[in-house]
Amino acid sequence: MERVKRVGIIGAGNVGSTLAYILSATTSYEIVLQDKDKDRARGMLLDMFQASCVGPKFTKLGVIASPKDLSGCDVIVIAAGSPRLPGMSRSDLLLANAKVVSEIAKGIKENSPEAIVVLVTNPLDAMVYTALKETGFNPKQILGMAGVLDSARMASFIYEKLQCAPGQIMSPVMGGHGDDMVPLARFCMVNGVPLAELLSKKEIDEVIERTRNAGAEIVNCLKKGSAYFAPARATAEMVVAIMSDSHKILPCSVLLQGEYGYNDVVGGVPVELGIHGIERIVELKLNTEERAQFDKSIQSVKNLIDTLKKEYF
Repeated sequence: MERVKRVGIIGAGNVGSTLAYILSATTSYEIVLQDKDKDRARGMLLDMFQASCVGPKFTKLGVIASPKDLSGCDVIVIAAGSPRLPGMSRSDLLLANAKVVSEIAKGIKENSPEAIVVLVTNPLDAMVYTALKETGFNPKQILGMAGVLDSARMASFIYEKLQCAPGQIMSPVMGGHGDDMVPLARFCMVNGVPLAELLSKKEIDEVIERTRNAGAEIVNCLKKGSAYFAPARATAEMVVAIMSDSHKILPCSVLLQGEYGYNDVVGGVPVELGIHGIERIVELKLNTEERAQFDKSIQSVKNLIDTLKKEYF
């Protein structure tokens, strides 16, 4: 009998709990959830378990009491940390969330050294670097969720312009997960048709600008808290791609080791995902303008990493 695949989710906030629910409703994985507030984690999973009993589908769910319970997890998602509040940049979260991720990473290193680790905590790229430093894992094992979310947001804004089925829209986004992200309009397709054939330059520029500010737009609307439905759905897409060994290409935040001419820095690039985590990094041929934007975005991440090296590591 094939072993049931196991996903650990650390952080039972809005993103972590929504991710747990999505996976419980759409997969047969065993799901374990950890939060510093154990009662919250238990309450969330009780609610999810009862939801799974409404129909014929059944999902095994559990609460992690200690890092030892991470043993046997195939994928571990880190969604713990402070959220972004109105007026707060992702950079403001840097040192506070580095401490959170470091402690979690140490527990993963000790108890689940073979797991693939997916980071969701912001500032995302710097937190991927933090997890890599604390675990010493093979870089193929650790990646961050950002590009899938940013690409989905871009697709939603293209849909608003065209009113065509969003499932037909391919809209890759590269670079760091922040204001300097690089939406690649030249690579955008709508059912195989280049975006430039369907929208004017002005309309495409509007889509790009709104994509870069999409997270802040939601934060400003909510007043308290930040987006979680789309981040959770994007994370689920990555988890399923890894667990199913799909070799699906998705934009993810990974350590660059010579790719695109960079070393010892994390950035969002197209990645082939499979059972080993990062199976391959895909190098797109960027034009001069795209390269300049990507360089600027990576430099922003490098600045965060340099701060970590100076004040934390």
